[in-house]
Amino acid sequence: MTDTRLVHTVGARALEWLWAHRDGFRLEPDVDPEVGFLERFKPVGELGVICSVLFREGVAGSRQARLARGLLDHAWREVLDGGRMLLRGQHKEPLSPIPWEVYLPFKELGYDLPDLERHALLNHRLDSWAALETKPNRRLGLSAFQRRSGLTPRPHEQEALAATWLARTPEPWTVEGHIAYDVTHTVFHLTRWGEDPDGLPARLADYLAAWLPVWLDDWRDLRHWDLLGELLVVDACLPRPTFDEAAWEAFAGAQQPDGAMPAVRGLPATDDAQELFDVVYHPTLVAAFASTLATSRALSDLAHAS
Repeated sequence: MTDTRLVHTVGARALEWLWAHRDGFRLEPDVDPEVGFLERFKPVGELGVICSVLFREGVAGSRQARLARGLLDHAWREVLDGGRMLLRGQHKEPLSPIPWEVYLPFKELGYDLPDLERHALLNHRLDSWAALETKPNRRLGLSAFQRRSGLTPRPHEQEALAATWLARTPEPWTVEGHIAYDVTHTVFHLTRWGEDPDGLPARLADYLAAWLPVWLDDWRDLRHWDLLGELLVVDACLPRPTFDEAAWEAFAGAQQPDGAMPAVRGLPATDDAQELFDVVYHPTLVAAFASTLATSRALSDLAHAS
């Protein structure tokens, strides 16, 4: 059994780094049109999702809870300008689902932007909403977001799931970079970001239980910490997690003293604070996510055993 204190500490240190570097969650209103204004919303949306998981699971200490709320307040007030930047992004790309995806976790935690909600309802009625071409696991995620919003998913999640890599349970040794991320995100959407392990169909849970230990070993040996962290989240989403001790020890060992988690191998050699943030924020958010879910599941297992 993995040391719960070690797992919890990974998340606590990750939140400390994210708080200390919160100014990195910034938008670029005047970005080159070839890059796209909405690209900078991704870190803010991921922050919202991870903080909502932290509050939902209820295993954070008082300081971690304060930091998470402070990060959300900063993102909403300073980065999103009270939500007005989301509206600006929606006006730039009227059919884009990104502003609504970023907004939803904030809405669920008490932030409010009625104008964007009205725009989302309008988009949902358009055939173009369901016709947007995207990767299968991304389409599954959009259907899941519609359901969470109280809307009828278009297409239904089971229809969207059927087209994903994981649903077809192909040869497990073909898993590499982008396929591995397709697998992890399919699991996140099916389990509502770890809230409902039973949302994972039994045959997929069995497939993952059989092959996840191999994938954890592979990405640990490659020192691909970002992907290893996502696979540790998948483990915590299974009906019977393994709490892989070797993977968690390597993952914790890769974390820097200030709480930053490298993406691959070590930190990049750069003096540019924004460049460093852009490389490190995602694996550090993933570290907080993995820590929160694994700690919660471990404590639940202890409670059931006693």
